[in-house]
Amino acid sequence: MKPAVAEIWDWLDGVPDPEIPVISVVDLGIVRGVSWDGDTLEVSVTPTYSGCPATRVIAMDIQTALLDRGIENIRIKTQISPPWTTDWLSEQGRTKLMDYGIAPPRAAGGPDCCPRCKSTNVTRISQFGSTPCKAQWRCADCLEPFDYFKCI
Repeated sequence: MKPAVAEIWDWLDGVPDPEIPVISVVDLGIVRGVSWDGDTLEVSVTPTYSGCPATRVIAMDIQTALLDRGIENIRIKTQISPPWTTDWLSEQGRTKLMDYGIAPPRAAGGPDCCPRCKSTNVTRISQFGSTPCKAQWRCADCLEPFDYFKCI
C-alpha cells in the first residue's frame, strides 16, 4: 500500500538542508511537489540557484529518506522554473534560521536585527558569506559577526 502524499511531505520535512542542517528541505521551500505516478513516487525539487553545489546531495538525501521508509520507485525531478525565491521559506524555517544564528531574508535588503542579541545596530561586513546565498554582517552592540540569508 502506498503512503499518502501528506505523510511523505512529513517525512521530507525531516530531511535537513546539507548547508544549513537546522532547516529542512521542506522549510527551505525547495521541495515543490510530491505525487504518485503509478507505482513511482515523483518529487520535484527546485535548487536555490542553478549552480547550487548541494543539489545532488539534496536529491540523494531525499532518495535515502524515502528508501528508508520502504519506497523503492522514486523519481527526483529538478524543476528550475519558476526559479526558487526566498519567499518560499516557511515561517517555521525563518524562525529556525534566526534561532541558529542566521538572519532570515527580508525584502528590505538586510537583517532587521542581530540573531544573537536582537540589537538593530547591525552593519554589513561583506556581500559574500559562508555560502553564495549568504552575506556577512556584524552587530555593533554584541560585536558578533553573523550570516544573513540573502533575499532572492
